[in-house]
Amino acid sequence: MSSSPTIVLVHGAFADAASWAPVTRRLLDAGHTVFAPPVPNRSLTGDAAYIRSFVEQIEGPVLLVGHSYGGAVITVAGVAENVVGLVYVSGYALEVGESLGELQGRFPDSDLAAHLVYAPYPIEGAEPGTDVSVEPKAFPAVFAAGVPLETAEVLAVSQRPLAAAAFGEPAPVAAWKTKPGWGIVSSADKTINPDVERFGYQRAGLRTVVEIDAPHLVMLAKPAEVVAVVEEAVKALS
Repeated sequence: MSSSPTIVLVHGAFADAASWAPVTRRLLDAGHTVFAPPVPNRSLTGDAAYIRSFVEQIEGPVLLVGHSYGGAVITVAGVAENVVGLVYVSGYALEVGESLGELQGRFPDSDLAAHLVYAPYPIEGAEPGTDVSVEPKAFPAVFAAGVPLETAEVLAVSQRPLAAAAFGEPAPVAAWKTKPGWGIVSSADKTINPDVERFGYQRAGLRTVVEIDAPHLVMLAKPAEVVAVVEEAVKALS
């Protein structure tokens, strides 16, 4: 599949690259070249710079796939020259100058808002930052609904928090203005109001938007449906 883009799967907040495991396995089995790098989850511009650097070291075209906060990351990182397309999975498609908080603020809060936990973390040479995570007891129902409880409980105690500063940081660029995009709305999402996803995708003019009756972690709950959208994008870009 030499003419096909390399697929880079970008995880979001409160998760890590392992959240892509069922999708990664299916894509590898289908013969695709896939990477699922870690995202620092420290700042939008910093995380996007890290992913952009990762992408620019890949030879040939790249399809960026971002879940949740990862959607905001690919919106910024996707301006890398070798990125040929974007796939948003239950994600944020930000406009230039817009933050996560501003986009979410257009719509009623999801169930997540009442179950966030804040904790300090050290920053060398500066005041401590604030980490945001999901209350472990609420995690299975709010963040991982639809995922087997045994798995959700493990995910709840192995979260990768997001720095609070990332919520208010404006996107300096929006790759969807120049790169084709595809989107998945998780219609049963309790973490992001699905209308946030729909609004962002419509504004971005994505080529295809698919509604899946699934929770926020759609790539764990319904990986085959996610793979279908990714492969649709690959086919269009190959």
